[in-house]
Amino acid sequence: MGDLTNSDYYAKNQRNDGSSNHEGGFGVSVMELRELMELRGSEAVVKIQEDYGDMDGLCQRLKTSPTEGLTGDVTDLDKRKEVYGENLIPPKKPKTFLQLVWEALQDVTLIILEVAALISLGLSFYQPPGGDSGESCGTAAAGAEDEGEAEAGWIEGAAILLSVVCVVLVTAFNDWSKEKQFRGLQNRIEQEQKFQVVRGAQVIQLPVAGIVVGDIAQIKYGDLLPADGVLIQGNDLKIDESSLTGESDHVKKAADRDPMLLSGTHVMEGSGRMLVTAVGVNSQTGIIFTLLGSGEPGEEEKKEKKVKKQDGAAAMEMQPLKSAEGGEMEEKEKKKANVSKKEKSVLQGKLTKLAVQIGKAGLVMSAITVIILVLYFAVDNFVLQKRPWLTECTPIYVQYFVKFFIIGVTVLVVAVPEGLPLAVTISLAYSVKKMMKDNNLVRHLDACETMGNATTICSDKTGTLTTNRMTAVACYVGDVHYKEIPDPGLLSVKSLDILVNAISLNSAYTTKILPATKEGGLPIQVGNKTECGLLGLVLDLKRDYQPVRNQIPEEKLYKVYTFNSVRKSMSTVIKLPDGSFRMYSKGASEIVLKKCTKILNQEGEPRVFRPRDKDEMVKKVIEPMACDGLRTICVAFRDFPGDPEPLWDNENDILNELTAVCVVGIEDPVRPEVPSAIVRCQRAGITVRMVTGDNINTARAIAIKCGIIHPGEDFLCIDGKEFNRRIRNEKGEVEQERMDKVWPKLRVLARSSPTDKHTLVKGIIDSCLTDQRQVVAVTGDGTNDGPALKKADVGFAMGIAGTDVAKEASDIILTDDNFSSIVKAVMWGRNVYDSISKFLQFQLTVNVVAVIVAFTGACITQDSPLKAVQMLWVNLIMDTFASLALATEPPTEALLMRKPYGRNKPLISSTMTKNILGHGIYQLVIIFSLLFVGEQIFDIDSGRHAPLHSPPSEHYTIIFNTFVLMQLFNEINARKIHGERNVFDGIFRNPIFCSIVFGTFAIQIVIVQFGGKPFSCTPLDLEKWGWCTFLGLGELVWGQVIATIPNSKLRFLRGAGQLTKKNEMPGDEDMNEDNEEIDHAERELRRGQVLWFRGLNRIQTQIDVVNTFKSGSSYQGQLRRQSSTTSQNQDVTNVSSPSHVSLSNAISPTSPAGQC
Repeated sequence: MGDLTNSDYYAKNQRNDGSSNHEGGFGVSVMELRELMELRGSEAVVKIQEDYGDMDGLCQRLKTSPTEGLTGDVTDLDKRKEVYGENLIPPKKPKTFLQLVWEALQDVTLIILEVAALISLGLSFYQPPGGDSGESCGTAAAGAEDEGEAEAGWIEGAAILLSVVCVVLVTAFNDWSKEKQFRGLQNRIEQEQKFQVVRGAQVIQLPVAGIVVGDIAQIKYGDLLPADGVLIQGNDLKIDESSLTGESDHVKKAADRDPMLLSGTHVMEGSGRMLVTAVGVNSQTGIIFTLLGSGEPGEEEKKEKKVKKQDGAAAMEMQPLKSAEGGEMEEKEKKKANVSKKEKSVLQGKLTKLAVQIGKAGLVMSAITVIILVLYFAVDNFVLQKRPWLTECTPIYVQYFVKFFIIGVTVLVVAVPEGLPLAVTISLAYSVKKMMKDNNLVRHLDACETMGNATTICSDKTGTLTTNRMTAVACYVGDVHYKEIPDPGLLSVKSLDILVNAISLNSAYTTKILPATKEGGLPIQVGNKTECGLLGLVLDLKRDYQPVRNQIPEEKLYKVYTFNSVRKSMSTVIKLPDGSFRMYSKGASEIVLKKCTKILNQEGEPRVFRPRDKDEMVKKVIEPMACDGLRTICVAFRDFPGDPEPLWDNENDILNELTAVCVVGIEDPVRPEVPSAIVRCQRAGITVRMVTGDNINTARAIAIKCGIIHPGEDFLCIDGKEFNRRIRNEKGEVEQERMDKVWPKLRVLARSSPTDKHTLVKGIIDSCLTDQRQVVAVTGDGTNDGPALKKADVGFAMGIAGTDVAKEASDIILTDDNFSSIVKAVMWGRNVYDSISKFLQFQLTVNVVAVIVAFTGACITQDSPLKAVQMLWVNLIMDTFASLALATEPPTEALLMRKPYGRNKPLISSTMTKNILGHGIYQLVIIFSLLFVGEQIFDIDSGRHAPLHSPPSEHYTIIFNTFVLMQLFNEINARKIHGERNVFDGIFRNPIFCSIVFGTFAIQIVIVQFGGKPFSCTPLDLEKWGWCTFLGLGELVWGQVIATIPNSKLRFLRGAGQLTKKNEMPGDEDMNEDNEEIDHAERELRRGQVLWFRGLNRIQTQIDVVNTFKSGSSYQGQLRRQSSTTSQNQDVTNVSSPSHVSLSNAISPTSPAGQC
């Protein structure tokens, strides 16, 4: 059987091979469990009955108890890990430092430099034959240097090579630390995920990695299953298995029908307990990971295994997957994933475009420089001076040409801002690290920067704006409305008993109230907070819920209708001793009351509850409670006869004709810091909208307390029903025009379903009302918030109350569930954008000046005043150090005082252009003055027209030194980009900046005084140093002059740095999932890749089909595994993006074959 050989391969990844069958003393081996987990539905039930008798039999073989779980004994746990493996999937080995060095060396400009330096090195050792041939080679040998200098000809080549090494090491180190940080972040995210298991009859929270085979795990709505298992007992359980099978329908699970639960799938409804049967590399997710090659074995081992397994269908099944997808495919997938995730980032789109434009300009400039130098040399020597071309002089001529070539490449090196990606990375990595402290766990780097452009935040109410500490403060029982919790003596015993039973039994048994840990502290609420509020009511009525639960344990509950967004209620059926049934219900008051036909009176006897009474109750009880900001919950019950037994699946009939017991008003106070955070958002130009499942009056009351709405303003406060009526046409379709009439004024959307939330987010993003596309952030905690979180530009999941599914779909996790942390994220996001702008302003000034100096200098004096090695040093301080210094500026409150930049605003604002041009002019004037009249000013020898290999001149050293010092002082100017006067403001809050400025200055002194020939420098005396520093300081004064020129006077600056409207932003017009726009060059590349992979996949599929039919094994099984590989790859890389479009398209032709 193909499948078995396949499994056999995986067993090798296990420390313990399956062949050592029951060695751990357990009654079932890894292989047997794996075979069991491959079955589905009734097959699995039959298999369990045949092999183990029933679930209890399987539990016995795994030495565990279905109710009490494992004992938690350490030796037992270790033994299980040894036999069945740990719940970890070994990560891919990180790239070594040497691999990163090798990658850094692939940079084209560096390769060109290396080649040029090597040629220069080789030629420097060549001496033309014959003593006087020097004369005949013309200017090439003019001013033949003294012996010592002739020997030093090799130094320039060597120095260039050395500086290339420096640049490569710095780049590699940055990449290495970035990868290390990213891994740390991944680990942090993994550790965050905890799961509930039963050990020693106690329910405890464990990190996912601590789960072992034999554990009894409690699963509930919203969980992402961490391991494979078999369901022991379940209530109304529905699982989304789309990540494995691609089937979008939810699968119903029941212990007697389909008990198989797979890792990586999502619980969409219900709850239950499962026996863990496979963890880590043996679970379904693990198997797929291993297929994708992220498991432990090295590449060589894989190759050997491939050769060994050449026989049989299994080899055919796996090998193409390995060769075509496993290696390259995963890399490409990752790259694609990264690309399309980036599409979302405003900044990166702008930067890529800018870098390409600058690169092109640099290339043109450097080509012109080389051509001019070569032509000038040729014309001067062979035309004007009519010299013949001598063969023995060829190497000297070539040496000149190489020198020209090096000058050209140097211009290119300086022109290309390779520090840009570095600055972005440093800035993002630094921000992400600091955001951790502000309770923002960033899962996707660019989300942090997108957040700075946010224009709208759609926030949940419960837990984000409020404390999520529910307390019952009012109730309506037995025809009396109590404004505070009554004394139990005032209520009839009958009503009280029903109320206590209804609350205790009809809630998740995992929800409890534990005594406070600190003296005088509040009791700890565990589990669902609304249920905690109701349990608190039971305790306030001097009763206890635990004895009631002990009397009817969870297994004895006859049927549970769990809470979901459609029902908006939860019901539990119990069997009474006389054989009849009683159902307890609780839920949103207006929904449950509609289903009530009776209500308990003061004596606790049911009386008729007419529609008229309902309306009165809504007016007199529910609305006043809601207007005080209370959430209203109605508790009801219904009795059923034991014979005939009702049809429990017929929900509409069952959840009807209820008897109301009481209505409880639960308060969830607003977090004290939220109102001020919302004021800060509004000041920063961000609209906060509340989207909640609560009653409209409650929502409005809370929105007023938070400051989202102010009485007397023009705003909309509507519920889901009204919202849908306004935005949908007669056919029930959402119309953007209608949506555009609603969303600008909408501030509160109450009683909303997750679909409404998604519709709202999509409507705001797709709207063309404003000239800028809206950038939307959304918070969510429930499983069904997934689509909205994915659709939003930035999705925030709640770290405490959030389900795993929500966290999986989000970009940032709020570890404290607090709205004010979102405001911090906005601040950091804007800071990233500003840091990049600061760096750009600095970098472009240097680029413009260096390129013009090298270009004009080369054209007029046949030599660049700034030598290649000096340029590389300038490049190093410009790129690496400056990006470090400017990208690590801490954010200030001032960032929240302005409106968001928006997507279409040019990256380089008019103020920045003014600064770049202004400082560029100052630097060029100084440099050219020094270049052409410097020797007269300082009374020194001129350095112009120096022959090849001549010693470094004092003249050119002054130029180089002044140039570097001007950059250093301009770096201080670059700290401000909005035209502020005080450039020193807050400079000492950034120690990195200070140390880099002083450090660079110190190294510059060393280079000038002791750099000698390699740096083409000659030591300067104190007076000249003073002049150089004085000219550098002039930058700060000149900065003040520039700041006084108003932008309005400089009309021509408006268009600078603008993104052309046509391709405004990669993927801006159509942000829809399938149709992604990518940078043109990248698109060309990708097209080739996609076709190539599509071809490979088709061939692979055909081979698979043929072989599968040959071997006669179940094609369906293999197909399932293949499609799951695709979707899992999507799930696993944590990239919520359309990156897998081409792959799934490529595989899709297989599905018809599957059905044949």
